[in-house]
Amino acid sequence: MADHSQNKPSSYIPPPLPTRAPPTSPPSPLRCICLTFLLLIIFFGITILITWLIIRPSPIEYTIEDAKINNFNISSNNALNATFNLTFMSHNRNHKIGLWYDSIDITVWYDNQLVAFDESSPFFQPKKNETTINIDAVAQDTPLMTSVVKNLKRDRSSGKVELVVKLHARIRFKIGAVKTRHYVMKVECSPVVHFPPATAFDRTYCDVDI
Repeated sequence: MADHSQNKPSSYIPPPLPTRAPPTSPPSPLRCICLTFLLLIIFFGITILITWLIIRPSPIEYTIEDAKINNFNISSNNALNATFNLTFMSHNRNHKIGLWYDSIDITVWYDNQLVAFDESSPFFQPKKNETTINIDAVAQDTPLMTSVVKNLKRDRSSGKVELVVKLHARIRFKIGAVKTRHYVMKVECSPVVHFPPATAFDRTYCDVDI
C-alpha cells in the first residue's frame, strides 16, 4: 500500500480569513443640525439674491425744498416760541416697491439742542413717486441754554439760521401684494439754512438710513 504522507507539504499555511469592515456609527445629532443649518443658509442666500435681481431696489431719497421760521420769539426767561415750516420731498425711484409710512416724527435741532417737534399722518407712497410732506414743527416755551439763545438771536438777526432736521419713520415695503415687516427709516438733513424771504431757499439733500 502506497504511503500518501510523502505527498503532503512539509509545512501547511492556512489561507487568511476574510476581513470585515468595522461597523459605521450613525451621524451625530449635532452634525445633522449643523448640516441642516448650512443648507438653510445657502437656500435663503440664493432666494435673497434672486429676489434682489428681480426687484433691483433703489435707495429712497429725501430733500428739503423749503424752510421758514414764523412767530419767532424768545422770552425773558430764555424760552423759545416759533413755528418751523418745512417742506420735505420723498423720492421713491423703485419700479416695483411701494412704501407704507405707519408713523413719522420730525425734530428740529439748533446748536445741538432740540428746539421743535412735529408728527405727520401715515400714508402710502406708490412706486415711481415723489411725495411732498409739509411739516409745522412747533417750539412752545422751549427752554434754551444761554449760549444757544445768544447764537440764535445773532443768527436770526442776520437772517441765516442753520438747522438740523431729523425724520424718524416706521415703514413697510410693499412688493406686489406682499408687505414686509416694519423697518426704521432715519433721515437727517443738514444744514437747513433759513434766509430772509427775499432770498431763495437752497434745496437741502438728506442722508437716509434704513
